[in-house]
Amino acid sequence: MNNTIIKTDFNFPGQTDVYKGKVRDVYTLKNNKLVIVATDRLSAFDVVMPKGIPYKGQILNQIATKMMEATRDLVPNWLEATPDPNVAVGQACEPFKIEMVIRGYLAGHAAREYKAGKRMLCGVEMPNGMKENDKFPEPIITPATKAEQGDHDEDISKEEILKRAIVSKEDYEILEKYTRNLFKRGTEIAARRGLILVDTKYEFGKNADGKIVLIDEIHTPDSSRYFYADGYRERQDNDEPQKQLSKEFVRQWLIENNFQGKEGQILPEMSDEYIESVSERYIELYEKITGEAFVKSDISNIETRIENNVLEYLK
Repeated sequence: MNNTIIKTDFNFPGQTDVYKGKVRDVYTLKNNKLVIVATDRLSAFDVVMPKGIPYKGQILNQIATKMMEATRDLVPNWLEATPDPNVAVGQACEPFKIEMVIRGYLAGHAAREYKAGKRMLCGVEMPNGMKENDKFPEPIITPATKAEQGDHDEDISKEEILKRAIVSKEDYEILEKYTRNLFKRGTEIAARRGLILVDTKYEFGKNADGKIVLIDEIHTPDSSRYFYADGYRERQDNDEPQKQLSKEFVRQWLIENNFQGKEGQILPEMSDEYIESVSERYIELYEKITGEAFVKSDISNIETRIENNVLEYLK
């Protein structure tokens, strides 16, 4: 089994705090700086799997970096540098307590809700007569609350967000505009690579100057779902499942093994062969979406490599 990084315990110069998320470990330094380490942890149904996926952190970090650069003209973002394949450094922000989820197609969670007979999702009406993986007439924004680790993100409507004053009306309108612009750009980038950006989520925060900026990752297989454009129509017409590149294949595997993160369910064992296949799927997505060959970094001692690269950058 390849070496993976599933937990970190760094102590960088000027470090004031550390937060361990589902997949990323966030180190706060003085001067409003964040060092974010993308680990090889895999989370599905808000549960972190016990084994890491080789190269996953590097893949997420590098796709997110490329996508941040490709959208900087539309929306300001937090990122300043990537001193290591698994590390991003940038400005600390106060995150909004919601995720902006945008869906171009009836897939994943939306499809599961639709199948259960629901036609409203986060206060947004979904048209009757749709089948799974059909395109919505217009992309819909279906926000979710940001859960603490171990809890589930929850659907929430724009009305509820404003009523509970989670986000001000003025700020929310900016988040909506940024979300639509980013999704449009992401859709165009995907189309050039023969992919369809099905749905995705964006996270935003306010920097020290009070400016709204894009944070976290964007357009990665952890935050987004992609279909192959080639054959999409035929598969829909023939009621066949879509060929997709996202974390959904892991979710489907877990569902088939009777696990959806519900109480009393037992997490199935992932064999080394299965983990290897997940790693290969992540590499495939990287190459598809960036149009570049994936270059595997040296993983003989990831912790030391990361520490040395970050210390060199912070000098």
